[in-house]
Amino acid sequence: MGAREICVFGDSIAKGVVLHPITSRYEIIKLNIEKLFGRNKVNIKNYSMFGCTVAKALSLIKRHARELTGYNSVFLEVGGNDCDFAWNEIAANPEKEHVPKTPLGEFKSLYEQVIEEIRNNGGKPTILTLPPLEPNRFFNWVSKGINKDNILQWLGDVDMIYRWQEMYNIEVMLLATKMDVPIIDIRSAFLKRNNYGDLICSDGIHPNNDGYDLIFKTIGEQYQHQLTV
Repeated sequence: MGAREICVFGDSIAKGVVLHPITSRYEIIKLNIEKLFGRNKVNIKNYSMFGCTVAKALSLIKRHARELTGYNSVFLEVGGNDCDFAWNEIAANPEKEHVPKTPLGEFKSLYEQVIEEIRNNGGKPTILTLPPLEPNRFFNWVSKGINKDNILQWLGDVDMIYRWQEMYNIEVMLLATKMDVPIIDIRSAFLKRNNYGDLICSDGIHPNNDGYDLIFKTIGEQYQHQLTV
């Protein structure tokens, strides 16, 4: 039996970025294929990049369209950057209306195009849900050096950051159902933990090493299950 071929389009989480707890610099963890799938016969081509939005993912997929038919699965993990805001602009003008990098309706439309582009080129998409952010850490991280009070005034409460990201995750799950795309739910694996914040870096958004271990385990289990049904 030949090796399974998988490619990945996503953001820094799909790339394996962690924030070093001492240096506060971003690093990339080494992907352990055995830990991810419990087998050696898996080849992964990772096109993920830091800051990737759904529009950038669509651009990358179009660039590599001819390759997609050669993969058993095309993993997609985007949304975390799309729902983010220009926090410095909010801090400067909390009374104004501010929109995320990709408004929700546009996010949905572009994600549909991503799935169609993959399928039109012979690929088989698999969607990953968004890992949850930790709102208090994320708030402290994005408000460094700018007016925290103004950001909080605009938000209403810090937990709004979590609820806003959750809306994008819901759209991802609805889209998977609507377009009959297999989904791997890494978010629920975090939320089942009593203290899921223990699995997230001090920036509130990137999983730490333990968090990635959980992601690897979840992907491996759910992907293997999909292959058997």
